Amino acid sequence: MQRYHDSEWGVPLHHDRGLFELLILEGAQAGLSWSTILRKRDAYRKAFDGFDPAVVARYGNVKIRSLLADSGIVRNRLKIESTVSNAAAFLEVANEFGSFDAYIWRFVAGEPVINRRRSMKQVPPRTLLSDAMSKDLKHHGFRFTGSTICYSFMQAAGMVNDHVVACFRHGELSRVRPR
Repeated sequence: MQRYHDSEWGVPLHHDRGLFELLILEGAQAGLSWSTILRKRDAYRKAFDGFDPAVVARYGNVKIRSLLADSGIVRNRLKIESTVSNAAAFLEVANEFGSFDAYIWRFVAGEPVINRRRSMKQVPPRTLLSDAMSKDLKHHGFRFTGSTICYSFMQAAGMVNDHVVACFRHGELSRVRPR
């Protein structure tokens, strides 16, 4: 968890496949701890063909049954099936907006929101931005994208900087400029 915090969490992410992976993993985390999902991340990458949305969108019943038997991932039928349907929705959105990156980052006008929280107790589970993102993702056919999941996604993808101000990463990431 420390390595993830120090090197990945909150770093602005602008790679479609990475964004797809993160969105799927955040949905898989629903009801579980992030550390559980992080420990299973390599197994997820293997099980879901490196999170290639074009491949995942074509999964059929045979592949879904094999995923339900894979002890390396969370074997929840709804979460697995939503990964397949989310891959198809992801491709449609990417086609409509030029990339998923262009679509998702418009919720923060292309730049990370820099919060100045003094303690983790001040970090909300959701915001008006995550509410809007969730509503729009659902409109585009995404599942397991409630507002709390969307806010976690926004934090992890660096769309919002929720490192507390005393954390060394807050200052480092506050200086990161959009690509």
